[in-house]
Amino acid sequence: MRKLMIAGFALLLTIVLVSADKNDGVMVKENGAYVVNTTELGKKVDGYAGPTPLKVYIRKGKVEKIEFLPNQETPKYWNAVKKQMQNSWDGMKVADAKKAQVDGRTGATFSSDAVKENVKLALEYYEKNK
Repeated sequence: MRKLMIAGFALLLTIVLVSADKNDGVMVKENGAYVVNTTELGKKVDGYAGPTPLKVYIRKGKVEKIEFLPNQETPKYWNAVKKQMQNSWDGMKVADAKKAQVDGRTGATFSSDAVKENVKLALEYYEKNK
């Protein structure tokens, strides 16, 4: 009887583990696109005033768009970075986007560098976990 209970428990545990949701909160699939959120991935990637999280949308192996998430950057400079960089990776294949030399915003170097690093982290995560 005890062996049967242990076997039943082991089977139940296996079913739970196999059926567990692999959603780690970093990458989800929305409307056919993978969306990588760098809030956790890039929590140590600081702009001028702290972390600069993004959502990177990838569809059919190409960057679809970049969404800038709330942060503590100075709005004047952050808006300039967004205007300069937001569409810089759109339409690029993931491998090309990882190597792209995207121009940042003059006067907002820390923020621009943080955006580039977050995009790179998102693309690397996508490649490893798609």
